[in-house]
Amino acid sequence: MSDSVNQARAFEVLTATPVRSRRAPRDWSDDDKARLVSETLLPGANTSAIARAAGLEPSQLYGWRRKTLASGSIAPLEKAPSEEVRFARVEPVSGSAIEIVVGDVVVRVTGDIDPDHLAKILQAVRKA
Repeated sequence: MSDSVNQARAFEVLTATPVRSRRAPRDWSDDDKARLVSETLLPGANTSAIARAAGLEPSQLYGWRRKTLASGSIAPLEKAPSEEVRFARVEPVSGSAIEIVVGDVVVRVTGDIDPDHLAKILQAVRKA
């Protein structure tokens, strides 16, 4: 049997504090979020590449997209359209009237309108 069991031993206690190198969260404006989410909805868009190009984690952009779809602000196509898809044509006009074409419905907006109210109108038009 070894005699080293009964010998005196020295212990050194190391103390340290963890270093946190977490970057500060960035506040994204609603316009930036809307722009990035709309880019992901374009045909052939790569959501991960769009997120990384903007300096953001892909999971964050997927989360914004999921919330936007759940809110009803936008809706993905459930099936292929039976009619030919026509794109809106933008022409500068004098005056403050705006025309928004959704399918075969035209929404005309004149003067000041609350953006939230306009969003609700457009949601109702999409559901109809």
